[in-house]
Amino acid sequence: MKATIVPEELIGAPYYRNFLSIDSVNLVESCSHSIDDQKGGMFLKDHMLLFVLQGKNLITHGRKTYLVKKNEMVILKKNISITYDKTGSAETGEMYDSIMFFLKDEFISDFIKMAGITNSKTEKLADVNVKPVEEPLLSFITSIKGHFNAPDKIDKRLLRMKIMELLFDLTHVDHNLLLQLLQLKKQFVTDISTVVEENFMNPLKLEDLAHLSGRSLASFKRDFNTIYKVPPAQFIKEKRLTKAKDLLTATDWPVNEIGYAVGFESISHFSRAFKTLYGISPTVFRNENL
Repeated sequence: MKATIVPEELIGAPYYRNFLSIDSVNLVESCSHSIDDQKGGMFLKDHMLLFVLQGKNLITHGRKTYLVKKNEMVILKKNISITYDKTGSAETGEMYDSIMFFLKDEFISDFIKMAGITNSKTEKLADVNVKPVEEPLLSFITSIKGHFNAPDKIDKRLLRMKIMELLFDLTHVDHNLLLQLLQLKKQFVTDISTVVEENFMNPLKLEDLAHLSGRSLASFKRDFNTIYKVPPAQFIKEKRLTKAKDLLTATDWPVNEIGYAVGFESISHFSRAFKTLYGISPTVFRNENL
């Protein structure tokens, strides 16, 4: 997959959020003066460390949800799609405010070396939990916000070291967070049906799905065929088209947005595949089922 600096959904229109890029770490400031809901979704191409400073953020991945409130954090691995629902506090009038750290695999490897972790083998799969953030870490995270206003004046080497220190302090007080970081690059054998259900709409190659399931590509294809009796590419394409069919009748989204939403990178490919399976184009199907 081609990597991007930060998820395009965050820095593009209509939000144009502030972001910093610091050698295998990218930071995004998400700040809203409205207390109304801000809903959306994005595909994580890098691991995400989220700190909510004000308001709350309800994140959904597959069947799992994580409610991250003021002065709380969560770490999520890369190659997953999430939806978010961000709100300020109607009671206090506080806006929503957060900082997201997008960590590349190289940074995780450098952190493990810096922390002097010589044995990174872990048997137990770490739980993904929302954690409270207390002083002095909270003050450090808050202090980073000032850098977004003057990115040209940042000593990036110093800030990178500070982020390393932040991870070290976080994992020092919470062993589960250390396990999470150690496992971000590791493969664990996972139920194939779970991997497929959580990722069939993501722009992933079969090699990526195999990695997420903890298998080689050959083993993934073999186990997949045993379960579903069809090749994975065919099954995933038909599952995407079934989802698209539902969205065409249940939403007023433009046809091209539906195609992209269910994982097609080309709208012409989406239209051809839909017509091949259902006999009519997506637009005609929608018009006939209004």
